[in-house]
Amino acid sequence: MRLRGDMATVLLTGFPGFLGSALLPLLLQSRPDDTAVCVVQAHHRDLATERLAELTASFPELAGRVDLVDGDITLPDLGGAVDPDVSEVFHLAAVYDLAVPADVAERVNVAGTAHILDLCRRAPRLRRLHHVSTCYVSGTYPGVFREADLDVDQDFANHYESTKFDSEMLVRAAAAEGMPVTVYRPGIVVGDSVTGETQKYDGPYFMANFLRRQPHHAVLPRVADPDRIVISMVPRDFVVTAIAALSTMAESEGRTYALVDPDPPTVAEVVAEFARLLDKDVHWVPLPLGVTRRTLSLTRLEKLLGFPEEALAYFAHPTRYDTTQASTDLADAGLTCPGFADYAAAMIDFVVAHPDVSSEAMV
Repeated sequence: MRLRGDMATVLLTGFPGFLGSALLPLLLQSRPDDTAVCVVQAHHRDLATERLAELTASFPELAGRVDLVDGDITLPDLGGAVDPDVSEVFHLAAVYDLAVPADVAERVNVAGTAHILDLCRRAPRLRRLHHVSTCYVSGTYPGVFREADLDVDQDFANHYESTKFDSEMLVRAAAAEGMPVTVYRPGIVVGDSVTGETQKYDGPYFMANFLRRQPHHAVLPRVADPDRIVISMVPRDFVVTAIAALSTMAESEGRTYALVDPDPPTVAEVVAEFARLLDKDVHWVPLPLGVTRRTLSLTRLEKLLGFPEEALAYFAHPTRYDTTQASTDLADAGLTCPGFADYAAAMIDFVVAHPDVSSEAMV
């Protein structure tokens, strides 16, 4: 497939996902002469068509500038449908699921990234690969994980973390070989900081729903010191705005950015704010992490409480994330990450109004 003569073409994976759908219009707004190709799995084709129509209605400048192409990052050459003559590649597609099986995580997160890198190596006009990773490539590293860090002999809590680490290692190796690369590491992505809109309930949403389902006097397991453990969340609108801004900066090539609140709230602060907004009186019950995980692993109890045991470790997560490079470069663009207190109410309002949003990952 050859696109519109010599116009520059942006390739996007992960559409019509939560981040990809919000990022697409921002990319084309900042690149008024470019077009975009979104690689879409066949079983998401109808949703992608509907989502593109919605975006075009809101952003008329997208009209005629976006092609949806059937493809699959888990296949060599992405299934053979994508012309490598692209100028920029934004690789967002991944399985974000803390309980993802090893084979699925390996196929999507690692092999999928390897196939994207192969396409980039064959792209004669490639200006940059923009790889969306995660802060949790840190695994369970105890202490401050810096943006330049990657392999620090860390352990991992699940296959999601380990395969995102492996995929970023592949990207770092390609960069060492000369490929122009920028890496973005969001924290736990939550809904829009203004509207609260989200596509999936996970991370802190498990805590919100856990509290919401309890009586006024709510009980929470204290698996770690809630005044010392932080929750490294970040609103979707900040993530996509930051990626769009950083991707246009020449100096961002070769850099890695932690896209997360530089002053994250503690578990205690998150619980206190959610409890206030939901009118709950919280009582902490000290319980070892292992005991609490085994209890929540009982299928019927997990469904009743709405709190999967895989998520529990993130309320005892020992890592903090340095954001020096991201904060510095985004300040030049006039962007700062909203603080939790600025959007907590929007999160809870959306949860209360939309109790049936799924926690399932898009695969």
